[in-house]
Amino acid sequence: MKNFDIIFKNGKTVTENGLEDCDIAVADGKIREIGEINADAKIVEDVSNLLVLPGGIDAHVHIDQPSGPDIEMADNFQSATKSAAAGGNTTVLPFAMQEKGQSLRECVESYHKKANGNLFVDTSFHLIISDPSPQVLGQELPALARDGYTSFKVFMTYDDLVLNDEELLKVFEVAKNEKTLVMVHAEGYDAIRFLTKKLEDEGKLAPYYHGLSRPQIVEREATHRAISHAQIVDIPIVIVHVSGEEALSQIKWAKDKGIKIFSETCPQYICLTEDDMKGLNMDFEGAKYVCSPPPRDLEKSTCYLGWINRWNF
Repeated sequence: MKNFDIIFKNGKTVTENGLEDCDIAVADGKIREIGEINADAKIVEDVSNLLVLPGGIDAHVHIDQPSGPDIEMADNFQSATKSAAAGGNTTVLPFAMQEKGQSLRECVESYHKKANGNLFVDTSFHLIISDPSPQVLGQELPALARDGYTSFKVFMTYDDLVLNDEELLKVFEVAKNEKTLVMVHAEGYDAIRFLTKKLEDEGKLAPYYHGLSRPQIVEREATHRAISHAQIVDIPIVIVHVSGEEALSQIKWAKDKGIKIFSETCPQYICLTEDDMKGLNMDFEGAKYVCSPPPRDLEKSTCYLGWINRWNF
């Protein structure tokens, strides 16, 4: 008879077939069997009527990251990873954000200093590249990739982070050579600046207009451009925080073509709509709901509700 370290009995487990009542056996830190299990174990836990989940991995978090003059992030590594543990996440992957002119190696080391001694769960870092200098592209990125930092993030907007098309292609080329994955924040920088200036000139300054400065077409265009760059270099990419149907249409188009592309959404695009940015009366209360890309209208955000409603918890 097999011996396991732990058997969880009679739990509810989400598998590719939906929600199933089954047992889970663990040995040497790995799930070994799922189903009806009759075996010995050092620990047997009756988890009847409970959902049984492995430790979650939150692959997109920002912790203790510079956010502008006199702005301090609400979470440091201690508070953020304590919250993660309380919510069932045993690994988080925040970003080490390079500031313009900064050595990428020094950037990573500074984030490790912030994290060391303050972690309640496992962590590693994605590398945000804001200054793809010859030294970064030719020396630091390849060396860091070989040290185990296997995911980069690039931005197509924001004054201090945006990379132009040539810079994006150069980062993609390094990623191909080092067999790493690139995450892309896909919003068109020049279109956003154009629309923002127009709204400001019209006196439309309330938080609600943040959404009008970054309409879905801005996200759609940048998503298609990022996919095109990935095709040119022939690498897989991840389009992060997809907010609505227009960007998703480009991702579906790419997948239909056999292009190697992945995508993610975020809770705000499931829970919020653009009306939340109106606040109580088009006032600053709406700033609580500002994010980029912004929340969309209900009809254009429901593309993400479909898969959530499939599971009948």
